[in-house]
Amino acid sequence: MEKKMQKLKHLLWRMGYGPRTQSWNKWMALPENAWWPKMKDDSATEPEYFDIADSAVKGLLMGIGEIGRMERRELDQAEKKRLREQSRDDLRNLNLLWLEEMTRTQAQLREKMALFWHGHFASRNINILYQQQLLHIIRQNALGNFRDLLRGVSKSAAMIAFLNNQQNKKQHPNENFAREVMELFTMGRGHYTEHDVKEAARAFTGWSFKLNGDFVFRAFDHDKDEKTVLGKSGKFDGDDIIDILLEKRETAYFIARKAYKFFVNDTLIPEERIKWLGDRFYDSDYKILRLLEDIVRSDWFYAPENMGNRIKSPIEYWVGIRRVLPMELDAPEVQLKLQHALDQTLFFPPNVAGWPGGKAWIDSSSLMLRLRIPQLIVDKGDLDVETKDDDDQQMGMRKANQRRLLSADVDWQPVLKQFSTLKEDNIISALAEYLWQTDSKVPLNVLEEYTDRHNKENHIKTAMIRLMATPEYQLC
Repeated sequence: MEKKMQKLKHLLWRMGYGPRTQSWNKWMALPENAWWPKMKDDSATEPEYFDIADSAVKGLLMGIGEIGRMERRELDQAEKKRLREQSRDDLRNLNLLWLEEMTRTQAQLREKMALFWHGHFASRNINILYQQQLLHIIRQNALGNFRDLLRGVSKSAAMIAFLNNQQNKKQHPNENFAREVMELFTMGRGHYTEHDVKEAARAFTGWSFKLNGDFVFRAFDHDKDEKTVLGKSGKFDGDDIIDILLEKRETAYFIARKAYKFFVNDTLIPEERIKWLGDRFYDSDYKILRLLEDIVRSDWFYAPENMGNRIKSPIEYWVGIRRVLPMELDAPEVQLKLQHALDQTLFFPPNVAGWPGGKAWIDSSSLMLRLRIPQLIVDKGDLDVETKDDDDQQMGMRKANQRRLLSADVDWQPVLKQFSTLKEDNIISALAEYLWQTDSKVPLNVLEEYTDRHNKENHIKTAMIRLMATPEYQLC
């Protein structure tokens, strides 16, 4: 039973956001060979489109009643300011809505893979309309075909704007978009030359977007002459370049390596596994589910060296807490400050390469905050942390002496129901087995000394908080 429990926690953490207390017993009742099919079935539904954009933003960008005017000119300064202020507010709501979906949905596999692609196709854009469009492309194709996903993202207004391709014209080519598509989205460094970048940039000339976010190919800006990219010559356009990049097995290996680091192990990466995964991914014509299935059904996915070795990203950590401890936050917007303090704010990657992950998630400051969070929740404590001065990331929350309480009403009943039959002497060890994915160097009886043993209910509650406020809980 203990081994089965460890394997189930591993699967739920790697391919989702960890166990949810309300459904844990149902998962444990299933045979092991039913877990992965259930995860796939739960994520097979079409994702809801998160339409957060304020009507004023839609009116401004989509040009209700004045489409022609909007297509002919740039926004003036007053309109840009209005758009930025409203978009910032709407992005806050989009951030919180996606967090809720991660926490509550059964489609854990889809939303976890969407987070993976959110970092892979990193785009920092203040425009809410473009960001919600890009998020839907990612969530809609998260488990589909990488070819469709790559093409959809590459034609999104958010990505074209972020990588300056609307400035890429035949008279003055801009190489930024072409370079990042090669370096970060497909093959990776070392598999192309500067000449390939320059030629590919010419192929992407004319790729642009309308104010409402729709992709548009502006033929008068496109270089129609012959180009040579990665050994192939022709009068290529952007779609042709994407096809050429996907013809290279290096693209499949690049994605396989990144997926292995995210889902399996970010330090121990055997090359033969990457080649095996990449070849099968390539031969499937880039079916994302095939790649994930090959990972999960391998004999090394549950190997001891691949369990309990990953530092949870801030999003994984926080969503995981909310799934273990069902709660209603008194002020959900405090989650924005929490993300910023832990250095992972959704929709605001540090750069086009996304978040580095691994040990970069932890420093002395962020670790101390992580260890405080479980107690702050139950104590309704003040999230009194200093954060970097970035008002876009803080989304309007940067106000002098503004207090943010990490205050929530925790529904303890599912937890108490789950563990109420335990004997008093087994409570902390059973909770540790449920919460931790790694062995501890600290004897459990040391933590036991800091629990409230006046009654079983208090014992369970305080033991749960103590165990979550440990370095061991930072790993999955």
